[in-house]
Amino acid sequence: MATAPKEAENAIGLEEIHMERQEPPEGQKTFTVEEAVETIGFGRFHIMLFLIMGSTGVAEAMEIMLIAVVSPLIRCEWQLQDWQVALVTTMVFFGYMVFSIVLGLLADRYGRWKILLLSFLWAAYFSLLTSFAPSYIWFVFLRAMVGGGVSGHAQGLIIKTEFLPTKYRGYMLPLSQVFWLAGSLLIIGLASVVNPTIGWRWLIRIASIPGILLILVFKFIPESARYNISTGNMAAALATLQRIAKTNGAAMPEGVLREPAKERRGRFKDLIHPKYLRTTLQIWIIWLGIAFAYYGVILASAELLERDLVCGSAAPPVQDPGDDSEESRSPCHCHLFGPAAYQTMIISTVGEIALNPLNILGINFLGRRLSLCITMGCTALFFLLLNICTSSTGMTGFLFMLRALVSANFNTIYIYTAEVYPTTMRALGMGTSGSLCRVGAMVAPFISQVLMSASFIGALCLFSSVCIVCAISAFTLPIETKGRALQVCITTPGAPVYLHAI
Repeated sequence: MATAPKEAENAIGLEEIHMERQEPPEGQKTFTVEEAVETIGFGRFHIMLFLIMGSTGVAEAMEIMLIAVVSPLIRCEWQLQDWQVALVTTMVFFGYMVFSIVLGLLADRYGRWKILLLSFLWAAYFSLLTSFAPSYIWFVFLRAMVGGGVSGHAQGLIIKTEFLPTKYRGYMLPLSQVFWLAGSLLIIGLASVVNPTIGWRWLIRIASIPGILLILVFKFIPESARYNISTGNMAAALATLQRIAKTNGAAMPEGVLREPAKERRGRFKDLIHPKYLRTTLQIWIIWLGIAFAYYGVILASAELLERDLVCGSAAPPVQDPGDDSEESRSPCHCHLFGPAAYQTMIISTVGEIALNPLNILGINFLGRRLSLCITMGCTALFFLLLNICTSSTGMTGFLFMLRALVSANFNTIYIYTAEVYPTTMRALGMGTSGSLCRVGAMVAPFISQVLMSASFIGALCLFSSVCIVCAISAFTLPIETKGRALQVCITTPGAPVYLHAI
C-alpha cells in the first residue's frame, strides 16, 4: 500500500525497502497489520494474551530466583567455597547467554510461538533432571541447560508487543512485572516451607510445575501476525487478525490485507547496520549494566542475610533463633536461612512493583530514554547508601528501594528494545540483548558473593559506577520510541523507497 506523503513526513524512523509486489487494483482499499491492530483495538483477546504470556514471567522468575534460595543448602551439602557457589549462578546465565542468540535467530526465521514452546519444554525437562543431580558438577551443568531454555521465554514478551496497539504498550508491558513478582514471591515462600522439611530437590521439582502447566495453554495464543506478514504468509496473518477482531467484538478495517514479504530476516549484520549501530551498542551496554545491578542486588541480599555483612564487617554467621530445623544445626561451614531471613527477602522482593505506577507514568510521559536515565541514576545512589550503618529495618528499606529501581530499569529497557527494532530483526535484537544482559548476570555473583566478602564498599562502588554509565547511555540513545509505530524492516541502500510502519 502506498503511504500518503503527509503520513510519510510524520512517521518517525520509517523503513525503506525495495520489494517486488503486485499493486492492488486502482481504487481498492487496503490495510496493513499495524492499521488492523490499531482499528481492532484492545479487548478480551489482549487480556487473555496478557494473562498467558505474562505468566511466562512466573515460570522464568522461579527458575532464575531458585539459585538464591538453594545456594546455602548446596553450599552445605557439597562443602562448597564462595567461588563455587558463585559459579552456579554464572553458569545458569552462561547457558542463557549462548542460547539467547540462537533462539532469537530461530524465532525470526521460524516463528516466535514455536521457539517459545520449545524453550518451555526444554527448561522443564532439564529443571526436573537437576533435582536428581548426584554431584556439584552435574548440578552446574544441568542448571546451565535450564538457563538455555529460559532464554527463549523472551519470545512471550515479543508476542505481546506485536499484538498490542501502540497506546497500550507503555501501560500493559510494565504491568507484566506483576507476574515476575508473583514467581519470585512464590519460590521464596515455597523455599521457606520445603527446604527445611523435604529438601531442595523437591523445591526444584515443584518449581518446574508452573512451566509445565503453561505449555498446555499456549494453544490459545496464535503466532504473531506481524511475523507471518514478514514471511509473506498473508493467509495466516489475516486469519489471526480476524480471530482477534471476533474475540474482541470489533470490526476489521475495510479492504484487503496488503503487505509485501520481507526476505531479509534474523541477520546479525542488520543489528550493526549504520541506522542501528549506535543504538545497538548502547542498548547492549545498558542491558549488561542493568542485569549486573539487578542480579547483584538479589545475590547481595542473600549474602547479607546469610553472612550478616553489614557496613563491611565480616562478623561470623549468627544462627537465627527462630530456626530450629535439623539442617540449621548442621556442622557444615554454612549458615542456612531462617524465618526472619525469608521474611526480609519477601519484603525486599515486593519492592519490585513499588515503583510500577511511577515507572508507567515516566515511560508514557517522559519517554523511555529519560525515564531509564532517572531510574538508573537513583539505582547508583541507593547502592552507595547500602554502606550506611543502620538497623535491620533500615537495611531492609534500602534493599526494598533497590529492588524497586532495578525492576523499573528492566521494565523500561525491555519495552524500548522490543519497540526500537523492526519486525524482521526484533527477536534477534532481543536475543542478542539478552545475551549481553547475561554477561552482566554472570559477573554479578563474583562481585556479590566473593568481592563483597573482601571489600564491601569496593563492591558497592563498582555496582554504582556501572549504573552511572548506563544512565548516561540511556540519556544519549539516538531513538525515542514513545508513540512510535513498530517498524517492518531496515533500509536497503540504493533501492526504490516504499514506506511502511508496522
